[in-house]
Amino acid sequence: MPTTLPVPIQFELPEGWRAEPPDAAGAPGAAFVARYPQSDAGFTANITIDGEYRPDAAALSDIAHESVERLRKAVTSVEVTGGHEIGSEGAPGLTQTLAVSAVVGGVSRDLVQSQVYLSMLDVADPRKRAVIRLVLTATTSQFPYVLRDFQDFVRTVRPDTAAAS
Repeated sequence: MPTTLPVPIQFELPEGWRAEPPDAAGAPGAAFVARYPQSDAGFTANITIDGEYRPDAAALSDIAHESVERLRKAVTSVEVTGGHEIGSEGAPGLTQTLAVSAVVGGVSRDLVQSQVYLSMLDVADPRKRAVIRLVLTATTSQFPYVLRDFQDFVRTVRPDTAAAS
Protein backbone atom coordinates (compact mmCIF):
# COMPACT_ATOMS: atom_id res chain seq x y z
CA MET A 1 0.00 0.00 0.00
CA PRO A 2 1.42 3.44 -0.87
CA THR A 3 2.49 5.63 1.99
CA THR A 4 1.38 9.19 2.54
CA LEU A 5 3.77 12.08 2.93
CA PRO A 6 4.16 13.64 6.37
CA VAL A 7 3.52 17.10 4.89
CA PRO A 8 1.49 17.97 1.81
CA ILE A 9 3.51 19.09 -1.21
CA GLN A 10 2.73 20.24 -4.72
CA PHE A 11 4.78 19.82 -7.88
CA GLU A 12 4.61 19.70 -11.66
CA LEU A 13 5.62 16.62 -13.61
CA PRO A 14 7.82 17.14 -16.67
CA GLU A 15 6.07 16.80 -20.00
CA GLY A 16 5.43 13.19 -21.01
CA TRP A 17 5.99 11.66 -17.57
CA ARG A 18 2.93 9.84 -16.24
CA ALA A 19 1.85 9.11 -12.70
CA GLU A 20 1.26 5.49 -11.72
CA PRO A 21 -0.09 3.93 -8.53
CA PRO A 22 2.94 3.05 -6.39
CA ASP A 23 1.78 -0.55 -5.86
CA ALA A 24 1.33 -1.11 -9.62
CA ALA A 25 4.78 0.40 -10.27
CA GLY A 26 6.43 -1.96 -7.78
CA ALA A 27 7.13 0.80 -5.24
CA PRO A 28 4.66 0.16 -2.41
CA GLY A 29 6.64 2.28 0.07
CA ALA A 30 6.42 5.37 -2.12
CA ALA A 31 3.78 8.06 -1.85
CA PHE A 32 4.06 8.92 -5.55
CA VAL A 33 5.56 7.36 -8.69
CA ALA A 34 5.94 8.74 -12.21
CA ARG A 35 7.41 6.94 -15.21
CA TYR A 36 9.21 8.21 -18.28
CA PRO A 37 7.37 7.47 -21.55
CA GLN A 38 10.26 5.49 -23.12
CA SER A 39 12.02 2.45 -21.72
CA ASP A 40 15.71 1.72 -22.18
CA ALA A 41 16.67 -1.93 -22.59
CA GLY A 42 13.49 -2.98 -20.78
CA PHE A 43 13.84 -0.57 -17.83
CA THR A 44 11.66 2.52 -17.47
CA ALA A 45 13.16 5.56 -15.74
CA ASN A 46 11.06 6.65 -12.80
CA ILE A 47 10.65 9.32 -10.17
CA THR A 48 9.50 8.34 -6.70
CA ILE A 49 8.59 10.47 -3.72
CA ASP A 50 8.53 9.38 -0.10
CA GLY A 51 9.13 11.05 3.22
CA GLU A 52 8.95 10.81 6.96
CA TYR A 53 8.81 12.92 10.09
CA ARG A 54 12.25 13.27 11.64
CA PRO A 55 11.88 14.45 15.22
CA ASP A 56 15.61 13.92 15.76
CA ALA A 57 18.29 16.42 14.86
CA ALA A 58 19.89 14.16 12.25
CA ALA A 59 21.66 16.06 9.49
CA LEU A 60 20.43 15.47 5.94
CA SER A 61 23.78 13.86 5.17
CA ASP A 62 23.14 11.30 7.93
CA ILE A 63 19.63 10.63 6.60
CA ALA A 64 21.05 10.17 3.08
CA HIS A 65 23.64 7.74 4.47
CA GLU A 66 20.84 5.77 6.20
CA SER A 67 19.07 5.55 2.84
CA VAL A 68 22.20 4.16 1.15
CA GLU A 69 22.55 1.55 3.89
CA ARG A 70 18.92 0.42 3.42
CA LEU A 71 19.46 0.28 -0.36
CA ARG A 72 22.62 -1.85 0.12
CA LYS A 73 20.42 -4.60 1.59
CA ALA A 74 18.23 -4.73 -1.54
CA VAL A 75 20.73 -4.46 -4.41
CA THR A 76 23.91 -6.13 -5.64
CA SER A 77 26.04 -3.02 -5.06
CA VAL A 78 25.71 0.70 -4.47
CA GLU A 79 28.31 3.45 -4.55
CA VAL A 80 27.86 7.14 -3.74
CA THR A 81 29.39 8.97 -6.70
CA GLY A 82 28.56 12.56 -5.77
CA GLY A 83 26.53 14.87 -3.63
CA HIS A 84 26.22 18.35 -2.23
CA GLU A 85 24.05 20.58 -0.10
CA ILE A 86 21.37 22.67 -1.77
CA GLY A 87 18.72 25.14 -0.68
CA SER A 88 19.05 27.68 2.08
CA GLU A 89 19.32 27.73 5.86
CA GLY A 90 15.53 28.05 6.09
CA ALA A 91 14.89 25.32 3.50
CA PRO A 92 17.91 23.03 3.44
CA GLY A 93 18.36 20.18 1.01
CA LEU A 94 20.93 17.64 -0.07
CA THR A 95 21.53 15.75 -3.30
CA GLN A 96 23.44 12.55 -3.82
CA THR A 97 24.09 10.44 -6.89
CA LEU A 98 24.40 6.68 -6.64
CA ALA A 99 25.70 4.01 -9.00
CA VAL A 100 23.54 0.95 -8.38
CA SER A 101 23.77 -2.62 -9.64
CA ALA A 102 20.56 -4.53 -9.08
CA VAL A 103 18.51 -7.39 -10.39
CA VAL A 104 15.26 -5.93 -11.73
CA GLY A 105 12.68 -8.21 -13.29
CA GLY A 106 15.20 -11.05 -13.29
CA VAL A 107 17.77 -8.99 -15.24
CA SER A 108 21.00 -7.59 -13.81
CA ARG A 109 21.06 -3.82 -14.44
CA ASP A 110 23.45 -0.92 -13.92
CA LEU A 111 21.37 2.02 -12.76
CA VAL A 112 21.93 5.55 -11.57
CA GLN A 113 19.92 7.20 -8.84
CA SER A 114 19.75 10.91 -8.19
CA GLN A 115 18.34 11.47 -4.71
CA VAL A 116 17.21 14.80 -3.35
CA TYR A 117 16.41 15.29 0.33
CA LEU A 118 14.34 18.31 1.31
CA SER A 119 13.82 19.35 4.91
CA MET A 120 10.38 20.92 5.42
CA LEU A 121 8.56 22.16 8.46
CA ASP A 122 4.97 21.05 8.88
CA VAL A 123 2.89 24.14 8.04
CA ALA A 124 0.27 23.07 10.61
CA ASP A 125 2.90 22.56 13.34
CA PRO A 126 6.29 24.18 12.58
CA ARG A 127 7.89 22.26 15.48
CA LYS A 128 7.65 19.12 13.32
CA ARG A 129 10.35 18.51 10.70
CA ALA A 130 9.70 16.29 7.74
CA VAL A 131 12.22 15.07 5.22
CA ILE A 132 10.91 14.50 1.71
CA ARG A 133 12.97 12.29 -0.60
CA LEU A 134 12.73 12.64 -4.37
CA VAL A 135 14.46 9.90 -6.37
CA LEU A 136 15.17 9.53 -10.08
CA THR A 137 16.21 6.01 -11.12
CA ALA A 138 17.37 5.35 -14.69
CA THR A 139 19.73 3.15 -16.65
CA THR A 140 23.24 4.51 -16.95
CA SER A 141 22.69 5.20 -20.66
CA GLN A 142 19.33 6.96 -20.21
CA PHE A 143 20.28 8.93 -17.09
CA PRO A 144 21.86 11.92 -18.92
CA TYR A 145 18.66 12.32 -20.97
CA VAL A 146 16.21 12.30 -18.05
CA LEU A 147 18.30 14.20 -15.50
CA ARG A 148 17.24 17.65 -16.76
CA ASP A 149 13.56 16.62 -16.47
CA PHE A 150 14.23 15.55 -12.89
CA GLN A 151 16.02 18.80 -12.08
CA ASP A 152 13.09 20.77 -13.55
CA PHE A 153 10.70 18.64 -11.49
CA VAL A 154 12.65 19.23 -8.26
CA ARG A 155 12.49 23.00 -8.82
CA THR A 156 8.67 22.81 -8.75
CA VAL A 157 8.38 20.94 -5.42
CA ARG A 158 7.07 23.10 -2.60
CA PRO A 159 4.84 22.80 0.47
CA ASP A 160 1.14 22.74 -0.36
CA THR A 161 -0.08 25.37 2.08
CA ALA A 162 -3.65 25.16 0.72
CA ALA A 163 -3.87 21.47 1.69
CA ALA A 164 -2.84 22.23 5.26
CA SER A 165 -5.68 24.66 5.97
